[in-house]
Parts: sequence; structure tokens; C-alpha cells
Amino acid sequence: MLHFIQKFSRASSKMLKYPFTVGLRTSRRLETLSLKTCLQQNFSPLFLRRWPFSSFPVCMSKTQYYHTSPCSLKKQKQEVLPSRPPKTITYLPDSPKPALYIILAGLIPFIAPPLVMVMTKSYIPVLAFTQMAYGASFLSFLGGIRWGFTLSEGSPAKPDFLNLANSTAPVMFSWFAFLISESLSEAIVTVIIGLGTALHIELFLLPHYPNWFKALRIVVTLVAFLSFVITLLVKVIYPEKGPKRPGKVE
Repeated sequence: MLHFIQKFSRASSKMLKYPFTVGLRTSRRLETLSLKTCLQQNFSPLFLRRWPFSSFPVCMSKTQYYHTSPCSLKKQKQEVLPSRPPKTITYLPDSPKPALYIILAGLIPFIAPPLVMVMTKSYIPVLAFTQMAYGASFLSFLGGIRWGFTLSEGSPAKPDFLNLANSTAPVMFSWFAFLISESLSEAIVTVIIGLGTALHIELFLLPHYPNWFKALRIVVTLVAFLSFVITLLVKVIYPEKGPKRPGKVE
């Protein structure tokens, strides 16, 4: 019994000094024994189970493979966002000088009636009617521009049903405004709706006009809209003065 204890203590001291060497020897002995048993039992040695010591280098190599993957070394490309196109109103300085001057002069019949009524602090139906009539005539003019632009040779707008039918929309608003002109406020609202509809058609549905012309259309529509709104507010705020129609005596 004492002799067995001494051998066991020597073996344990060797394992403490050289644990890896002893482990390798033990694993080799176990693999040799398992190989012998496989051969005795007619099993293929390819299905032998690897022990932890033999599989340790394989695990390390796999860990190093995933750690040094080339995907982590690739630089991410920065996405370049496309630049936004400039707004339509910025093309206003590119307008031809004759067209710009004529359009600015054409704004006077929109601005003058509400300006006079605000200065006199009275609602004058004659001036409001002339402003409405000019707005309705301007709608007819817009429809004629579209028709002529479509029929000219080399135009990007084809003379199809869509272009020609949409050119008649402002004319219909103009006709209806004159038809209900006895109710001047309703007629002014009809002209405002017609101007907004014509602008929407020209900018979004049929975008064939030059950019400078679209910019002029935006300016004209905004000025006309504000002038009509001021006229409607003057009718509510200030007292009425003068005849309702040109040529009529109060």
C-alpha cells in the first residue's frame, strides 16, 4: 500500500510539472487504444472522435480565420446624394427683357383697384368689376398661349387631346366668371380658382414651357391672388361707394 502511494505521488508531481506533455501522451495513448478497438470491431478510423487536446489548434485556426476576415478590412464607400434641382422661381432673371417688362406692366390692372380702394378707405364696385374682368380676360389669354404653343412646329408639346383640352380649361373659368358677374364676390373667387388651376396644369400636368416662363407665371398668379384677396377684404371692412357697373348711375 505504501509503495502504491509513492508511485501515485511521483506521477502527480510529473503531471504538475509537465501537464501539457503528460496530457499529450495520455491523449496519444487513448487514440492508439481507440484505433485498436476500431480495428478489432471493423470500424473505420475516419469516424473517430477528436479529443479536446487535438481539436484545440483547429479551433484556434478557425478563430483566427474569422478575426482576420477581409470583409472587416474593406472601406465603406460614402454614398453621394444627387443634388437637388433649382427651384423654378430662380429662373426669373433668365427671362427675356421684353417678356419681363410686358408682364410687369400687365400687373398694374391687378394692383391698381385694391390700392385705390385702400387709399380712399371705401369699396368701389366699379373698380372691383374691372379687376375681375381683367382677371377673366387674362385666363382666356393663358388658354390661347397653350393652344399656340401646342400648334407651333417643333414644339415639345404635341397637339393631342390632352394639351388642347387643357388649354380650354382657363377659358371655361373666364366664361363662368362673366356669367355670374352680378355676384361680384363669387365671380372673383371663380377667377382665383381658374388662375390656380391653370398654374397647376402648366407646372405639373403639362410641364413643357421654358423655366423662365414658369417663373413669370408663378409671380403673376401670386400677385393676382393677393390683389383679389385684398379686394374681398376691402368689401367687408370699408363701406360701399359708387355704381356697381360702368355706365350705371347710382
